[in-house]
Formats: sequence, structure tokens, C-alpha cells
Amino acid sequence: MRIRRRDTANAARGHSVVRELPQLVRKKTQPDSPGARLFAVLEAIAESDDPVGAVDLVGRVGVPRATVYRLCVGLERLGYLERELGSKRFVIGQRQLDLSINSLMHSSHRAARHSVLQALAREVGETVNVTVLDGNEVVYIDRVECQWPLRTHLQLGSRVSLHCGASGKLFLSFMPAERRRRLLAGPLLRYTDRTITDRRELEEQLKKIRAARYSIDDEEFMQGLIGIAVPVYDARKRLCATVSLHAPTARLKADRVMNHVPAMQRCAEAISKMMAGSAR
Repeated sequence: MRIRRRDTANAARGHSVVRELPQLVRKKTQPDSPGARLFAVLEAIAESDDPVGAVDLVGRVGVPRATVYRLCVGLERLGYLERELGSKRFVIGQRQLDLSINSLMHSSHRAARHSVLQALAREVGETVNVTVLDGNEVVYIDRVECQWPLRTHLQLGSRVSLHCGASGKLFLSFMPAERRRRLLAGPLLRYTDRTITDRRELEEQLKKIRAARYSIDDEEFMQGLIGIAVPVYDARKRLCATVSLHAPTARLKADRVMNHVPAMQRCAEAISKMMAGSAR
């Protein structure tokens, strides 16, 4: 396949962004610097619920279309952006997602967040977690294990499909319908005989979850395991993470797990304040 001269030029620009990244990071506080433009592009796409075209970014970033496109292509070649399948619009890339998750897992607020999570684990007597969204999965970024001999061990970084876990369903319930449809476009894998694989049934449950502001996984992900999740909001009052709890059904039933919601909500509010403070 012959490479066009324009593609070669774009590739060269992409590699030039790689070389310039250290300087860009240092200059990001300057409004008109290349670094500020680079971060403005990333932030605009990250804040959008839908894929974004380069022309859509011109007004948001305040620079010419050609410059926006060059920055997007450079970020795409670095893995920080990706193209929507079958279109020219951009979405956040896997490298940016990995960076975001690693930042949350190892941020300066991790110790304080973990301390709040430990207090919750002591109060409820069960394993508790903090999860974030990554594509069509949730990722565990913090966790405190209970002291019971009977427990389910999931390491930090573990991933669970959106449609079958308490946290995943909570994220889905807060999403715009179009984004939810994109993420659930493929077959919904059945993990247990209680996993919801019918989209209409799932949509009905998601409506109830959004109204209630909590979500329950009653053996939908793993047989013999019950989970519950409540939202963590960012500084703009958007769902950015969850505080979740899970336990064996031999010890905790659906009618009793509800008793832990107030304590979980207090923990989530404390974490929200930490995250809001770090965003200033």
C-alpha cells in the first residue's frame, strides 16, 4: 500500500509531539502555549459524552482547525486518542485511560482515600472498594478486605463487565442513552443464571437504579456473591467513581445489604470532597 505524502507528514508531526511532551507539560500553564492547547484538546474530548470531530473542537479550544487536527493526530499516534470505529471523530485512547486510572490508584490522595475506606470496612464488616469506569468495564482502584475467613478476593486493577455488577450498572444508569447503547452493542455475556442479558429488562432496572442512587448485584456476576454500589461525584456533580461493597450471600442477603447504604454514602461523600479539592 502506497503511503501518501500527507500521511507521512502527519506521522512526522505525531513523532514531533512525542519529543515535545516534556516541554509541553512544563508550559501547560501558559494560555497560548502548545502545551495548553494539547491539554485543552484532551480535556474537551474527555469531557464529552460523544465522539468529537476536530471541527467541533475549534470553538472549545480557540485555535484554528488545522492546529486542532494536527494535535489530535499527534495524540492519536501516541495512543492518547482513538478514532470512533467507522468515522473520523475522536474518543479518549487507551493510553490516556491507563494514565487516568494509574493516577487515581497512586495519587497523593490515595492514603486519605484508603483511610476512609478502611473506616467503612470496619463499620460494615465487609469488603469495600472504589471503582472507576474504563470503556465497557469497571476497574477496582482501591480496596479493603474484610477479616472474615469466607471472602472473595479481587486484586487492584481487576475488571468487571458493566452489565452484571453493582458498580457497572450504576455507571450505565447515569450515562446518556446513546453512549449506553454503544457500550452495550455487543452480546451481553451471561455469568450466572441471574445475569441480565435482555436489554429491555436491563434498561428497566437502570431506570430504578438512577432514581434510587444505588445499585445491587444479587449474584449476577458471581454465584453466591452479593454487591451494592453508591455514586462518587466529581467537582461538577458528575458520577466519576463508586464506593462498593460485596459479601457472600451465605452471610449477607439482599434485604440486609440495604442497611449499609447510609455508611457507604458518607464514605462516598468524603471521597468526593477529596477529589473536588484536588481538581482546584
